[in-house]
Amino acid sequence: MTVFTISAQGQEKQNKNAKYATEVNGNCEQCQKRIQKAAYSVPGVKSASWSVETHQLSLIINEEKCSLADVKKAIAKVGHDTDSVKSTKEDYDNLHYCCQYERL
Repeated sequence: MTVFTISAQGQEKQNKNAKYATEVNGNCEQCQKRIQKAAYSVPGVKSASWSVETHQLSLIINEEKCSLADVKKAIAKVGHDTDSVKSTKEDYDNLHYCCQYERL
């Protein structure tokens, strides 16, 4: 006698309109354009708005296509540190001098 067991693990349903807010370092409107462009370069990003005053990036993403970590990596690649992903020294050094913020 053979017993077959089928195990179906429920996957957490991915949100097509997930909202996130995260901190991104930058200084000016030039930084704002660069940060938002980097966020929009990630497939699945529906909305990206970075505030010069608060350094907060507000996002709406389709979690079936990307994750918050994917967006943070793309932003770090253009030279801006996020709360959990830091840009490389080389990417940071490529920023215009007025866009170079104080790194911690």
